[in-house]
Amino acid sequence: MSVRHALLALLSEGPKYGLQLRQEFEERTGEVWPLNVGQVYTTLQRLERDGLVVSDGISEDGPQKGFRITPEGENELAGWLRTPPDLSSPPRDELVIKVLIALRVPGVDVHEVMQAHRRYLVELMQEWTRLKEYAADRDLGFALIVDAELFRLDAVIGWLDAAEGRIKRAAFDPPESATLGLPKLPKKVGVPR
Repeated sequence: MSVRHALLALLSEGPKYGLQLRQEFEERTGEVWPLNVGQVYTTLQRLERDGLVVSDGISEDGPQKGFRITPEGENELAGWLRTPPDLSSPPRDELVIKVLIALRVPGVDVHEVMQAHRRYLVELMQEWTRLKEYAADRDLGFALIVDAELFRLDAVIGWLDAAEGRIKRAAFDPPESATLGLPKLPKKVGVPR
């Protein structure tokens, strides 16, 4: 999550104060990602230092100091919006790490570990589904967040199912002991502007 770019996006609508930016950030993200007001002002100071925003200079750093985006800030925002995030390396996923470790810990039933996580994920999906029913027609931004979370959780459950199948097959037909590295993927794929 880029707070820097989110603030630039909010400022692209017109000049705003720091507290206003914090409030609008939380509203636009469905209040899923709370933002510390200190983080807002620190980020605004850096944006101003980098020439991406300017302040009206009325007060030092108080709630009445207004900020607006510069042309350089608009270019920065446009570039960020069109540049895909770097997903070329798998993230450090605690669940994946737990399953890999559970495979090697004596006396641990990896299938039991996976089932406990699967139950938890299904419960989370049920909660998000209830939220989706509530938010479906009320808040488009929040509905999109809920959809994204449901797809993410469904993918994690799908991974657990696939991993469990692979582990069961490996118990009958153990793989060779050779360790293969991940294939090299491009670091960034550019999207033409």
